[in-house]
Amino acid sequence: MRHLVAAIARVPSVELSVWSPPGELPDRAKTVVARKDADWLEHLMAIGGISHSMRDRGWRGWFAPVRLLRMIGRAYRNQDVDVYHINWLQCALPLPRNGKPALITVLGNDLKLLRLPLMCTLLRRIMKRRRVAICPNADWMREPLEASFGDIADVCSISFGIEPAWYEIERGLRLGQPHRWLTVTRLTADKLGSLFDWSSKFFRDGTRELHLFGPMQEGVAIPEWVHYHGPVTPEQLMFCWFPTACGLITLSRHAEGRPQVMLEAMAAGLPIIASDMPAHASIVFDGETGRLCDNASVYGNALAELENEETNRRMGDAARRWVATEVGTWDDCAKRYESIYRRLLETH
Repeated sequence: MRHLVAAIARVPSVELSVWSPPGELPDRAKTVVARKDADWLEHLMAIGGISHSMRDRGWRGWFAPVRLLRMIGRAYRNQDVDVYHINWLQCALPLPRNGKPALITVLGNDLKLLRLPLMCTLLRRIMKRRRVAICPNADWMREPLEASFGDIADVCSISFGIEPAWYEIERGLRLGQPHRWLTVTRLTADKLGSLFDWSSKFFRDGTRELHLFGPMQEGVAIPEWVHYHGPVTPEQLMFCWFPTACGLITLSRHAEGRPQVMLEAMAAGLPIIASDMPAHASIVFDGETGRLCDNASVYGNALAELENEETNRRMGDAARRWVATEVGTWDDCAKRYESIYRRLLETH
């Protein structure tokens, strides 16, 4: 979101007001978060975010989204805007009935939350009598969103962008050393999926290494043969890990949208090994930019295939070309959003 805010703020035609957790903002953007709201949001981020709070605290965790929506609703009412740019469907629930247009982004978890009782009905009520563009960050989400909202909103997928520095990474496999594979994810059972079960046979003898990065958000037992490093910064991945890794592995079962870390890895020239699910199949083209796996045997073959230097380079280069063409940078993303703003205002 920091990159997105910075890119939109660079668009000359946009005057940007930001309601978000505390953080550095570009010169051409201003914060509209009340001090007491900022303190609460900072605490929420420190404990892992809204979804983690709901999982970790049981029924008490449901107070957090109610409080969050009340804060957002107050911010909507207090600001004079032309267009609302709302990240995540559920954040549209407290929109005031002022008829002003809205662009609403959608990630994979939003679709999962649409299954909650009355969620779709409440969102439809908010969208009526205003121009709405629903912008998932992956094409595979368009069909279910059009089924739910296509009669009252325009649905058009908009890819997030990638920082240019990822495209500039130079890679080279480590010769004469164990092959190094990376997984970058929040540690939950669904996010990890079959990673430990499928990998045990292929990693525990030490001929290759699995390096795992990300915050521990559930009580996950990590096998002794996994190199767990905890949370990692983009700079650490960019300079220390991506240049010499064979590739990125994600065997998630989670409701994914278009995982940003996968796109960044592809921009860096890493091939991807991923579980065969719609979110992954929309960016990992089997045999071209990586491998999709639906069982441990296919997974093992993918590891061996991509440890061949020529094959690794070919698929990694293809991944980088595809991301550069189809996704581009954050400035490209901001231009895509600006075109939607203009379209909403022209018909408002």
